[in-house]
Amino acid sequence: MKSGNLAGLLQAFFTDRLMHQRRASPHTIASYRDTFRLLLGFAQQHIKKAPAVLTIKDLDAPFISAFLDHLERDRGVSVRSRNVRLAAIHSFFRYVALEEPSHVAVTQRVLAMPTKRYTRRQVEFLSRSEVQVLLAAPDRARWAGRRDHALLLLAVQTGLRCSELTGLQVQHLSLGSGAHVRCVGKGRKERCTPLLKDTAGVLRAWIRERGGSETDPLFPSTRGGLLGRDGVQDIVAKHVATARLHCASLKKKRVTPHVLRHSAAMNLLQHGVDRTVIALWLGHESVETTQIYLDANLQMKEQALAKAGGPKARPDRFRPDDRLLAFLKRL
Repeated sequence: MKSGNLAGLLQAFFTDRLMHQRRASPHTIASYRDTFRLLLGFAQQHIKKAPAVLTIKDLDAPFISAFLDHLERDRGVSVRSRNVRLAAIHSFFRYVALEEPSHVAVTQRVLAMPTKRYTRRQVEFLSRSEVQVLLAAPDRARWAGRRDHALLLLAVQTGLRCSELTGLQVQHLSLGSGAHVRCVGKGRKERCTPLLKDTAGVLRAWIRERGGSETDPLFPSTRGGLLGRDGVQDIVAKHVATARLHCASLKKKRVTPHVLRHSAAMNLLQHGVDRTVIALWLGHESVETTQIYLDANLQMKEQALAKAGGPKARPDRFRPDDRLLAFLKRL
């Protein structure tokens, strides 16, 4: 490998570091790949060099900073997405620091770039009535509507991530006694999530209609292939648009597949399920991650306020200011 050659280092980073040594998930590899496609495209436009002839020195800290600013300013990405891109770049430059110590000056400056702080918004979730309206939106007289209804029902009951839903195969469902679904989530952690009787019944009927082998995707596309992340997002957006015609509160909410996951978590929390159980249910690495649902649960805060009470206060009668004092206050 020619010293400082970006192409060789980047290829080795993906094939040797990510795939062979770390055995990174396909979702991680896809995220890192998209980051460097954007970065190389930005470099080609601003440095006027083909990606294959770029060097490590071309990607110094000022250039990386300009790229991140471009993502926010021109592409309109959120600060969180910006930080995800920076994390991928940091991972690559840690690899460069090991493989090419001669570029320590460049790598250390890039690795010293901090993530950007941002205001953490409360999570969005659907109420029980909003969930019912959404589940009623698909036209179950059609094949696609029955598939969509089964997918949405499974999503709001289990809280599976979008990537976990698209990765499900027929064999991952167990619909006998103790019905449950198995999936492999973040960090290659496998978990089982129990299914309600009604959910198991809908999925049982869907599998009979769906047919196919055990290794086929549970929710195929209309052409019979694998349903991707974009496909799930389109399904949710389509039926949310229909549901909004019958539920005014949905018009104020931006509903994504991840909002269905939040809705499942909030439903568990509002029914008194302990945070540790919710963390296991959702596949969270830490119980602290579940804290975001406590922060967003206004109903629980109102109940706590009712129990705690507060100082008794009587509303005072309005008394207008003295005319002279009022005149002076206005000066």
